[in-house]
Amino acid sequence: MKFIEEYDKTDIKPCAATIGCFDGVHTGHRYLVKQVRDIADEKGLKSALITFPVHPRQVMQADYMPELLSCPVQKTSLISSLDSDYCIVFPFTKELSQFTAREFMELMHNRYNVRALVIGYDHRFGHNRTETFEDYCRYGQELGMSVIKAEPLKCDITDTFISSSAIRKLLKCGDVVTANRFLGYNYYIDGTVTDGHKIGRKIGFPTANIIPSCPEKLIPENGVYAVRVPIGNTVYKGMLNIGNRPTLNNGSNVSIEVHIIDFSGDIYHHPLRIEFISRIRQEIKFASMEELIEQLEKDKTIISKIE
Repeated sequence: MKFIEEYDKTDIKPCAATIGCFDGVHTGHRYLVKQVRDIADEKGLKSALITFPVHPRQVMQADYMPELLSCPVQKTSLISSLDSDYCIVFPFTKELSQFTAREFMELMHNRYNVRALVIGYDHRFGHNRTETFEDYCRYGQELGMSVIKAEPLKCDITDTFISSSAIRKLLKCGDVVTANRFLGYNYYIDGTVTDGHKIGRKIGFPTANIIPSCPEKLIPENGVYAVRVPIGNTVYKGMLNIGNRPTLNNGSNVSIEVHIIDFSGDIYHHPLRIEFISRIRQEIKFASMEELIEQLEKDKTIISKIE
């Protein structure tokens, strides 16, 4: 795959393309990209996906804080694994937001040689997004561009369509098992290990306190999770707590701390990736430290058995 920035002078061969934010690069996106590839092969074209480096609403609303499934660096890494000839990174601007759907399609046709446009089943574009798929087809005929509506991907277990918004809802209620199924990989956060209060060490459960590297990335619902923590060439099991540690009177501050099972190295100030496996319980305020320690032992036993 070749990544192309807006002002690259690279000649793009006639292509079939799709447009979107591709947040999370989930299984629905992969299914869409496969359809673009199939259409491109059928028509003798190259395949391309056109995406934006930042969420369009961030351009329109300076104070908007998106809840991303993948930060820009993570999204680029995920996209690079897709079966597409080009990834065109197209900055969204206030000027572009005023384009009609036809003007935007004409830009894609003239600048990026798009000859077939594959539109996600629920995707709308153009100023105020008032135009319909039938309008897109009419504009395509005028421009010499085929317009095809993509088929959505439905989860075989939940019988719901897979989308970034559906995955966000799952993560917000702690259902990382279904979210991972929708994503096609384990949801993860990257961060740096920072100094904490070291209370966990005193009670036999030393923890690494994580400061996420991307503040815009969605943090799942508070609770205790089974996680995987890659360190060097080894992937360790871990028990992660997201919350305000009510037993320790941590106030309203939300912390993300992980106890890495069977690991004893020094990782302070090192980067760390946390992959979510399942949520095993909600955060609870215990009457004493002894009750907390007893529960942590139970949590560790449960998590150690999860493959």
